[in-house]
Amino acid sequence: MENLIIYQKSYKLAMDIFFLTRSFPKEETYSLVDQVRRSSRSVCVNFGEGYRKRKYPKNFLSRMTDADGECTETMIHLSFSKDCGYISEETYNKLKNEYQEVGRMLGAIINNPTNFIKA
Repeated sequence: MENLIIYQKSYKLAMDIFFLTRSFPKEETYSLVDQVRRSSRSVCVNFGEGYRKRKYPKNFLSRMTDADGECTETMIHLSFSKDCGYISEETYNKLKNEYQEVGRMLGAIINNPTNFIKA
């Protein structure tokens, strides 16, 4: 699983967000920082859990759908981060584009799961 591009990208993005949010204001520690870190990690985690259970098609699709939802949630938290002035427009656009790419990958898996489901 760790050799799959989608896993590598989503893991790297979660780590990027971890380091980025270390500079957010203290008052955001238990709100925006916590939420964006959790959702960004959940993209990778849900993908990993689903991939390990790809023998069970419904479970696999459910996890891929969850990963896609967490991807969208992360992008929304990044919008808040930009609009609150915690990240630059450039950083926001870079991360948004990368998350959109991960979302497209997840969408391709969701729309054609037979390429991944283990018989």
